[in-house]
Amino acid sequence: MELGLFTFAETAIDPDSGRQLNAGQRLRDLLEEIELADQLGIDVYGVGEHHRPDYSVSAPTIVLAAAAARTRRIKLTTAVTVLSSDDPVRVFQQFTTLDHLSNGRAECMVGRGSFIESFPLFGYDLNNYDDLFIEKLDLLLALRDNEQVTWSGRQRAPLRNAVVHPRPDKPLAIWVAVGGTPQSVIRAGMLNLPMALAIIGGSPERFVPFAELHREAATKAGHNPLPKLSINSHGWLSTDSRQAAEEVWPSYSATMNRIGRERGWPPATRDHFEQEISPTGAVLVGSPQQVIDKILREHELFGMDRFMLQLTVGSMPHDKVLRAIELYGNVVAPAVRKATAG
Repeated sequence: MELGLFTFAETAIDPDSGRQLNAGQRLRDLLEEIELADQLGIDVYGVGEHHRPDYSVSAPTIVLAAAAARTRRIKLTTAVTVLSSDDPVRVFQQFTTLDHLSNGRAECMVGRGSFIESFPLFGYDLNNYDDLFIEKLDLLLALRDNEQVTWSGRQRAPLRNAVVHPRPDKPLAIWVAVGGTPQSVIRAGMLNLPMALAIIGGSPERFVPFAELHREAATKAGHNPLPKLSINSHGWLSTDSRQAAEEVWPSYSATMNRIGRERGWPPATRDHFEQEISPTGAVLVGSPQQVIDKILREHELFGMDRFMLQLTVGSMPHDKVLRAIELYGNVVAPAVRKATAG
């Protein structure tokens, strides 16, 4: 099983200092974090796309291209590319370019996105939220699978005998990220696309049917081997379980409350947080052994091919992020690989 990390590169106000983080510094810190992950043998690093003041990455392929120049083996992916408000031709060109720069290490993880700021920003109607994604995914896959493309749809100008350059040396790796919508899960399986399933709260067991749906849809469509599955979750590591909880709680709660106010969620409470980080909860906060145990528990549930841990949820000091990456790369990843080998 592959072990990865992903981040949204937060620039939210630091709850300890009360200061807004500088986007430029956060991006430079992020490159150092990806470089360290590569040195430690972590398999994949993902960077999210947002168009908000509390996150620093609006152009993830540029960040990943900079990371490609500083790394040697780690796979570089988005988490996610908001395909609904982007142009599939440019997405294909950008990731093919990244794939060449990184010597074949680029992956594209597409999704609708969990925020809507990109839609009015780029002139798209939210009433077309689902149709935009379905249609643009169809075009992106056509570009991946065919050197010359003739295509038409309702949301974009048609293409006729179009050849898009550059072409990759091998088919571009395209994942679909879902949050638990059955139709999206079934579509990914039918299209033989690897799926990233986000589990950020509640009991992981309730997501097992989605993994089964993905595999069943792929099987019915005649795909063999079956497409891969990734489980993506929030987390934080420190040498001691209580230290980890105390370190991350202020930033975690500030982030969840900020987003929650936008979406009508109830305020985050410490009791609920403690439930989420318990052995049966979805959030992986604790010592390396606790994180190992929770990943292995989820592997028993899902049999996933990849696990991705989000560092960070909220603004965390750069030195502590580097320490958490070291614990993940030096302790967690080797133990999980050994336990799941074969």
